[in-house]
Amino acid sequence: MPLKLFLAGMASMALTVPNRRADGQPPVIAANADHLALKAAPINPDWIVRGTPLARIGEHSQSADEASLTAVWDCTAGEFRWYFGWDETVVIQEGEVHVTAEDGTQRILRTGDIAYFRQGTWSTWRVDTYVRKVAFLRKQFPEPLATLYRIRNALRRGKYSAL
Repeated sequence: MPLKLFLAGMASMALTVPNRRADGQPPVIAANADHLALKAAPINPDWIVRGTPLARIGEHSQSADEASLTAVWDCTAGEFRWYFGWDETVVIQEGEVHVTAEDGTQRILRTGDIAYFRQGTWSTWRVDTYVRKVAFLRKQFPEPLATLYRIRNALRRGKYSAL
């Protein structure tokens, strides 16, 4: 019974939506991706396989808890390995990139394609001319908190009604 009460309390906290933002941030942040100011974002020289790729990034928005970020990123020709320190979903806006995952699978991502890269993984990116993407990044929760979220989600779906 105590476990059920604890989980119900966690679920109600997760479902609570405040009426206004305590951090003072606007509820909607909008910008045209073509008009974001991009600044140099050098690729780690140890990761470069071939060429002299030049990368830039323009931050669009970040969540108040700093666990998620949306940005525009572009890069000129070159080949490099990339480590994903966050979960990252990308939407290719212009150009293309040849991606080789750690397991050897290969994909060509072109304008309009969407791809997801798991936190803690590496891949090799080959940009023949130019690529620009919108990136949605999310830090994973520490495992104890992630477990609580999985339990909450299962409760929402009714999988643990017997608790």
